[in-house]
Amino acid sequence: MPTPIARRSWREAMAIYLRAPVITMLFLGFSAGLPFLLVFSTLSAWLRSDGVEVAAIGFFAWIGILYSIKFFWAPIVDRTALPLLTRLLGQRRGWMLLAQAIIATGLVGLASLDPQDNLGLVAAFSLMVAFGSATQDISIDAFRIESAPDDMQAAMASTYIIGYRGGLLAAGAGALYVASWISWEAAYLSMAALVGIGVITVLVRPEPQRLSLTTHLIHEPRVRAFLRASRGKPRWLRRLGAWLIGAVVCPFTDFFTRHRRKALWLLLFVAVYRISDLAMASMANPLYIDLGFSLATIANVTNIFGIAMSIGGGILGGLLVARYGIGPILILGATAATLTNLLFAALALAGAHLPMLVMTIVGDNLSNGLASAVFIAFLSSLTSRAYTATQYALFSSLMTLPGKFLSGFGGMVVAADGYATFFVIATTLGLPAIALAVWISRDHNLVPPPVPRTA
Repeated sequence: MPTPIARRSWREAMAIYLRAPVITMLFLGFSAGLPFLLVFSTLSAWLRSDGVEVAAIGFFAWIGILYSIKFFWAPIVDRTALPLLTRLLGQRRGWMLLAQAIIATGLVGLASLDPQDNLGLVAAFSLMVAFGSATQDISIDAFRIESAPDDMQAAMASTYIIGYRGGLLAAGAGALYVASWISWEAAYLSMAALVGIGVITVLVRPEPQRLSLTTHLIHEPRVRAFLRASRGKPRWLRRLGAWLIGAVVCPFTDFFTRHRRKALWLLLFVAVYRISDLAMASMANPLYIDLGFSLATIANVTNIFGIAMSIGGGILGGLLVARYGIGPILILGATAATLTNLLFAALALAGAHLPMLVMTIVGDNLSNGLASAVFIAFLSSLTSRAYTATQYALFSSLMTLPGKFLSGFGGMVVAADGYATFFVIATTLGLPAIALAVWISRDHNLVPPPVPRTA
């Protein structure tokens, strides 16, 4: 029998959080989380408070589909050098900086608009922010995976989630505070200024070591076969063909070659793991507002309880993965993220009941923090180091696409059947994820084991 793998002690599991690559992800996570709510639930709160119909607000959730189709341009981010920026900063940091500039520009544009009179422009600038944010996510994910070995990925995922939740807090409760005290214009301008946190992190931290793009292409058997077969063809055609094969074809064939028949089941699991909480998220703030809670109350509860539970869930998820491995915590995360959506249904039935609001936000943030940390570690374990940006973009896009698409119909369901029915339906969507998590956790070829105890 093989020798069982020793688990890390709790002290060893906690010490990993002091390493520089792990700390870096705290700030890059903040940079990634900041734009998300500004084109999602915070935007929906702004639109609703300005009198935009709830059915129209629901369709704004489709802006988030950009996050779910980012694998279309991920090969460009992965393999295309930017003029000047790549030479000065490197492939990953150069693309991150460009994406942050796009985000800040879009937020400034949103700050200048009145939603009632310029709903089309609001949608256009929101799409701009979402595109920049999705592009930044591609670069950050590749940067994270390439910056440290596999035994640090769970801890990096955990601090990333903590930072991400901090960005969500700033864009959620922070923006609501500023909007209630001053104006929505000031809120979005202040969020544009906070993009500078990510910019500073990009400028301070080094580019991860990786093979050059040319070296990657040369070592691809399919690329070499194409170059041999295309001898005598124009040089530009051979270069374009080699790039397309190496950047687009090989990342997908690599995944299916490694996992074979199980590949489709894995992709299905990725698609449904977060479907429950993503499908309901666009209606959370409209629920709070329609129940009669003020923007300040929502911000207070989110700030006091939401951030604490988000950080606690992220840290707990990272520690549990470091000690017990990914498999069993996948089940825990899927179950928690699904069942806590019933709290929103209970809140809808209870009405403007402050303790119920607190319980709902506590349960939602704790479960989502834990589920996100373990799932990021799981997706990182599926990713080949040769195709980090493209493969991870495929996984993370697939993770959000079904939930974001269904979220767009949330306003129609609420208008027809009410909030309580909507959140019960959202809960049932998560049951397949729990079943698949159980199956995957039992297959030791699909999830890495707990990391051996260090000497």
